[in-house]
Amino acid sequence: MRDSVLIIDDENDLRNLLIKLLKLEDYSTFDAETGEAALNILQKEEISVVISDVKLPDINGIDLLPKLKEINPFCEIIVLTAYGTIEDGVRAIKEGAFDYITKGDEDNKIIPLVQRAAEKYHLKKRIELLEKSVGEKFSFDAITGNSVLIKKAKELAVKVTATDTPVLLLGETGTGKELFAQAVHYSGSRKNKPFVAVNCSAIAKDILESEMFGYKAGAFTGAVKNKKGLFEEANTGTLFLDEIGELDLQLQAKFLRVVESNEFIKPGDTKSTKVDVRIIAATNKNLEDEISKGNFRSDLYYRIGVMKIELPSLRERKEDLESLVEFFVHRFGNKLGKNIRNITPGFYECIKRYNFPGNIRELRNVIERAIILSEGGVLTEDNLPKEFFYRDINPQNDSIKLEEVEKNHILKILANTGGNKTKAAEILGIGLTTLYRKLQAYGIE
Repeated sequence: MRDSVLIIDDENDLRNLLIKLLKLEDYSTFDAETGEAALNILQKEEISVVISDVKLPDINGIDLLPKLKEINPFCEIIVLTAYGTIEDGVRAIKEGAFDYITKGDEDNKIIPLVQRAAEKYHLKKRIELLEKSVGEKFSFDAITGNSVLIKKAKELAVKVTATDTPVLLLGETGTGKELFAQAVHYSGSRKNKPFVAVNCSAIAKDILESEMFGYKAGAFTGAVKNKKGLFEEANTGTLFLDEIGELDLQLQAKFLRVVESNEFIKPGDTKSTKVDVRIIAATNKNLEDEISKGNFRSDLYYRIGVMKIELPSLRERKEDLESLVEFFVHRFGNKLGKNIRNITPGFYECIKRYNFPGNIRELRNVIERAIILSEGGVLTEDNLPKEFFYRDINPQNDSIKLEEVEKNHILKILANTGGNKTKAAEILGIGLTTLYRKLQAYGIE
């Protein structure tokens, strides 16, 4: 599609010359003698670049600039004048003009100038489209489900988006805590600022401090240059602290200082670094129990838990299963180039009977695997892993404890990965250190 250029000037000869030059370069053109006529054209047509004289019959061209931008904030405006002054040039740029040039220079300057202005116009449009797609991808509408519990969680999260209040997301592994954190960020006033996520259990505690706070050159052996930490990377935006319950007690004190004062001292530095960061934290632990055991600071808990949002497990929202299955079938069907036309009743029966200790993350992996194994565009129970056929995983069997279900599930995942703990942790959606801790607790070598 050709770019359209609107020329605003009451001199017929100049307008006709510019139209001729622009059409030779394959631009579509519109022209107007007055500011009012130009505004009418801009309301009806998609204009990329405006070329406007300063002296118009009904308005000063520089005063016209904000009116043009109000109708089309993306169009770029080149201002022409017979007698240029520095004062007018500065004012034109402040009002949003792309450039300000003197008449007589337009023959050799106008085409390159229009080209650059059109490029900037398209860049701004692409950025808008990208921001819109990111907003849609991470909006609350992207969180699938209509069960009472998930609706309640979304309603609480929506209310907190308009504030900078810390949020603590509670729930089992795989319940969608990061998705909720992203929705809170991208629905709030910081949506165009950084969203930085860190899994507190995935980074060894001896290097987590330098990752979070950075350091000054010479702070320790090997620190040859200054390093920005994740708090600085997230400045003006949001820092998502996943699995905050795994945070070392010594680091918890430093985190508390940042949350309370928005400043910290880097290792090797003598002055404070100030940041403006919104904190969203998440954990699958009961932090009140961890406080009573001496594993988590109560003052940090109360500071990050101003707004606590409980995310339900998948077994608590079984009514959402079919819509979640359809969502993942569509997503992975497109990704894998498979058109799934039918899902058998037996497939749904097994899905609904299963307890899903890994929650939505596990369901996602199961559906992706099933689509890979499917034939003829149909999902059947034969495409499901063998653990879906064990009767002891039926949630109606109240004699089986959740810990036993989790232990059995971990064993099955380890068997499927040939004992590869890194791969097993990835499939389970937990940190490697968390997996090792669970293995030790369950007496699994």
